[in-house]
Amino acid sequence: MICRLGTVEYREALALQETLRERVQSGEQADVLLLLDHPPVYTLGRRSGPGDLPMGEDWYRSQGIDIVQTDRGGGLTYHGPGQLVGYPIMRIADVPGFVHAIEHAIVATLAHEGIEAHPREGRAFTGVWVGERKIASIGLHVSRGVTTHGLAVNVDNDLQPFEWVVACALPDVRMTSVSAETRRGERFADFQASLARELCAALQRAGRDIAPDALGASVLSPASRSG
Repeated sequence: MICRLGTVEYREALALQETLRERVQSGEQADVLLLLDHPPVYTLGRRSGPGDLPMGEDWYRSQGIDIVQTDRGGGLTYHGPGQLVGYPIMRIADVPGFVHAIEHAIVATLAHEGIEAHPREGRAFTGVWVGERKIASIGLHVSRGVTTHGLAVNVDNDLQPFEWVVACALPDVRMTSVSAETRRGERFADFQASLARELCAALQRAGRDIAPDALGASVLSPASRSG
């Protein structure tokens, strides 16, 4: 199942994931893929270090960017408007295989945009790359066989906030986006629809759309959820 949430504040989306994970673990809820974007936020993963925010947390918050510690894998990353975020809340048995399937789906979706992309070998390079530039990040947390967190693909978002930090625990990483590669803007809605199809195919999950209220996502505050 696919649930498109629009724009959701990060902490509220995290709380929703945790609620859904418990339901999937208990068998009350079927696997679901949440698709959304966030207001500006840096999220810290298990491989984040104190030097990842070199200008200090207060400076980043003065730029209007929230900072949240998480339990997912990977390093620091940035989320913002126009970046497509996917949270698969799913029961899995093979974590590496699941990650590779997500990478494959992103590569296939980018191919529809005329972008030649690829995964790279090595845990430090998990995600999807266009040449030496990173276009998508993946970081999961698995609890009792059920995933939270997920993937983020730069579509139409501002890339400048990545330049202010050490992103993905890679000091020299350079980020790119669908718009930067194609010189076409306003790709978010089309890309979201295409990625939803490719992810459901790669993960072998049903692609039926459901409304947020069907998941109890009506608990999200009106200020948090839009779109």
